[in-house]
Amino acid sequence: MKYSRIIVVAALLFFQLSLAQEKASVVLNKALTEAKTSKKNVLLVFHASWCKWCKMMEKNMDLPETKPIFNKRFVTAYVDVQERGEKKSLENPGGQELMNKYKGENAGLPFWLVLNPKGEVLADSFNAKGENLGSPATSEEVSAFIAKLGKASKLNKEESATIQKVFMKK
Repeated sequence: MKYSRIIVVAALLFFQLSLAQEKASVVLNKALTEAKTSKKNVLLVFHASWCKWCKMMEKNMDLPETKPIFNKRFVTAYVDVQERGEKKSLENPGGQELMNKYKGENAGLPFWLVLNPKGEVLADSFNAKGENLGSPATSEEVSAFIAKLGKASKLNKEESATIQKVFMKK
């Protein structure tokens, strides 16, 4: 009886650990490895389940018009941070620390970066005033977003126009 209880407890602990989110450093390293292999840059997005702007950005990036552009140019990786209550378990351990490393501690969400395969920052989501663009929606924000993506990945005019059209939709 004693041994069966130990086995049950061990099985539950193992099950709980298997449900735990991947460490943020693992998410990033997998993306960097894939980027190196595929000769792309990494679009690293910090987000949370409660964040409507995060969901909007992900939706805009995942549309049939834009998904091929992002997939062609970037390895996209998501790190879950700043969750609340029972959703805290959704966070990637070390995610907030990683976001802080890139000066995103007070940026708000979503916060994103473009990294080369060596992990060097090519662009971040801060505009010229030091404000987080987050999920760009205004003409000025979308233009800044496209400029940053273009600088890091050489978007062509057609790709830029498609991103402009999708992100400007209301």
